[in-house]
Amino acid sequence: MSFITHIWWRFCDTIVIELHVIGDMEKILIIEDDLDIVSLLEIHLQDLSFQVSKAYDGLSGLEMARNQDFDLVILDLTLPGIDGLEVCRRLRSERRYTPIMMLTARTEEIDKILGLEMGADDYLTKPFSVREFVARVKAILRRTRIIQNKDGSTTSQKQLNFQDLCIDLDKRAVLVKDKRVELSPKEFDLLSLLAAHPGKSFNRGSLLNLVWGYDFEGYEHTVNSHINRLRRKIEPDMGQPTYILTTWGVGYRFNENL
Repeated sequence: MSFITHIWWRFCDTIVIELHVIGDMEKILIIEDDLDIVSLLEIHLQDLSFQVSKAYDGLSGLEMARNQDFDLVILDLTLPGIDGLEVCRRLRSERRYTPIMMLTARTEEIDKILGLEMGADDYLTKPFSVREFVARVKAILRRTRIIQNKDGSTTSQKQLNFQDLCIDLDKRAVLVKDKRVELSPKEFDLLSLLAAHPGKSFNRGSLLNLVWGYDFEGYEHTVNSHINRLRRKIEPDMGQPTYILTTWGVGYRFNENL
């Protein structure tokens, strides 16, 4: 057992975690090569009534994620075989949108940016407290169950329709001129949030908090890149957007005049 892992274990032993059952045996896959960390996370996830599967290298973890349905993948960045970034990239390229939380001992900004840009839903740097880990797991799973308004309000609408754009909230599907457009989970969440509040301007920090669930300070450009990708997929003219408008000096809003 490494010194850091030993200290982490002792620190975690002092934490009293509120047990809260989020769902009926939701399934979580841990892809991590540190056996001590896997055991620690498994204990606390099982305490929360999750069904836990484990893989200890990138290739086997990728195959498990491909062949089974999971509610969340906890993915280490540095893995034998293929690394976590490549696992994430391949899953997203295959249009598999299971939420992904990345774990890593790295602290470089570029690694965080790459993980988020490739479609990871959250990013946690080791060593971390189990309390924070559990809180983030709860937040991710809660967001996957609530695909309507991300500010906590609800809507009875199952579809949002604006000219040639149709957003099916139940099916998480987007149609432009009756043709399906494939969006990443975060692209869909951004679009559905903005479209549920036409005319309301959101700054980048608010969008990070509402869609990603945490304040990724300094990563507002992640919102910009997701907005740009969304516009390329749904806008008839990138130079003069119809749906997602820029509120200068603030952030973005959905066109209220459609």
